[in-house]
Amino acid sequence: MAEETLLYEGKAKKVFATSDPGVVRILYKDDATAFNGEKRGTIVGKGAINNQMSNLLFRYLEEHGVPTHFVEEISERETLVRKVEIIPLEVVVRNLAAGSFSKRFGIEEGTVLERPLVEFYYKNDALGDPLVTDDHALILHLATADDLEELRRLALAVNHLLVRRFREAGLILVDFKLEFGRLPSGEIVLADEISPDTCRLWDERTREKLDKDRFRRDLGGVEQAYQEVWARLKGGVAR
Repeated sequence: MAEETLLYEGKAKKVFATSDPGVVRILYKDDATAFNGEKRGTIVGKGAINNQMSNLLFRYLEEHGVPTHFVEEISERETLVRKVEIIPLEVVVRNLAAGSFSKRFGIEEGTVLERPLVEFYYKNDALGDPLVTDDHALILHLATADDLEELRRLALAVNHLLVRRFREAGLILVDFKLEFGRLPSGEIVLADEISPDTCRLWDERTREKLDKDRFRRDLGGVEQAYQEVWARLKGGVAR
């Protein structure tokens, strides 16, 4: 498919039109941001790892009944996906307390939650992506009640599958962020990416952080952490 116009450039990706109006091309970048863009940098090789890792996991989820926007990986950094209308809600699933959740509620990081927690955040950089309730989402017309129910169902299904898949690689899935989009048919499908940019991943034995928290918290070894996660996932075994 021939490249056409640049439709959108975000913090981590560029989106291009293709000759098929129902398909767009995603190009993953090495740019890194944190704290709603206040901290910026580069993680060498991140784009290639996040692209390939997302596609591996999208295929895995598709095989287990979760619909996604994935079409075809065309290079290390590029993927064709179905064009969707992104629902303006970030869906966060938490299995252990960490990050803003620990800070907000004073719960020690690493505390295992009684059950997976699903949270919605209004996808709006200018407002700092605030946490919203179902009623907020409905009043602001961000989603319908049926949409919210489907987002929860899909997010919990994704969590169940990813916890198992990461455990096979010797990793704890602490929490993660998902984005969903709507196809012209109205079907809601998983979009965006699944990577150390969007997931908190800890080593199962040592609880070493192997995700973007290493960039956020200036822990060092960021590139090595991304490479380690990708190597484990490809191998399918703990190391």
